[in-house]
Amino acid sequence: MSRLVYFVVMAFCLLISSCGSKGHRYAWVLATASPENTVTGIFANTFAQKVDELSEGKLKLQVYHNSVLGGDVELIESCQSGDIPFVVQNTAPEVSYMPRLALFDLPCVFEDMKQLHAVMDDSLFRSKVNAIYEGAGFHLLGLADQHFRVMTCNVDVKSLDDFRGIKIRTMENSFHIAFWNALGANPTPLAFSELYVGLEQHTVDAQENPYEVICSNAFYEVQDYVIQTNHLPHLLALVTNHDFYLKLSPEEKEIVNQAASEASAYARAQAAERVSARIKEIEDYGVKLVPVPTEIHQMMKDRASALYEDIRKVVADDELFNAYVSGGIR
Repeated sequence: MSRLVYFVVMAFCLLISSCGSKGHRYAWVLATASPENTVTGIFANTFAQKVDELSEGKLKLQVYHNSVLGGDVELIESCQSGDIPFVVQNTAPEVSYMPRLALFDLPCVFEDMKQLHAVMDDSLFRSKVNAIYEGAGFHLLGLADQHFRVMTCNVDVKSLDDFRGIKIRTMENSFHIAFWNALGANPTPLAFSELYVGLEQHTVDAQENPYEVICSNAFYEVQDYVIQTNHLPHLLALVTNHDFYLKLSPEEKEIVNQAASEASAYARAQAAERVSARIKEIEDYGVKLVPVPTEIHQMMKDRASALYEDIRKVVADDELFNAYVSGGIR
């Protein structure tokens, strides 16, 4: 039995004692690949707390952080197969399983998070996104974020040409790679666990992540600049296995749905609050923040025009695509 299966089986078997008229209380598993002291961890813990509160202790979740049950790929596969009922993770690794989620890989769409949240909360937009998840065996419970992804680098990027030749580590996501190629950079695969050393030893020159990840992994210790590219929102999805969700009682569904809604709102608020503290942490270390002017941001988007058309074809739903880039379905 693998470590993953062992943990999952043991957690599912954690049946907390019967408590009279309240019935049985079950411990479900919720897993993330992120540290607990991140917005991802806060999202997961808050959902578990809300489920406990709303069910008056009848429903319990055991939360596993920091890849204890596997990395992002293992977690989404385990959720799809039904081994793990709940997962919180960034949407980018999910594109391999739900290609139409490449919608969320469109670069340079939003100027601020308020614009993003307006789209995420559009009921028709969400229903279309939910259908994508359900088609792959999942149910989407909530969406939050860790603010924008930004670039850390040892080069002071002042113009579009300054991206040229920078060896940047990206996620193993073809659309992310295509974006950096369009800017003239040199996207380079590297395991996340090796990234700090890779930056320190100049195996790569740069990387891109939200401020939360930059600080929780202390990447600023081995980088001179944070280029505020704000090229992608770092979306967080709370998903469950679809068959598992369908088997919940109406009362359990109501509790899970409400808990997810409240946890999503809280995680978003925490993301907004924590950004300024994370930026201060970076600046206090001596790293320089480099704003990207609006005109440069637009030029980055223009360079990615071919990528927009590629993603439009993959999404195969112009209404959904246009809603994302223009602020919701009207």
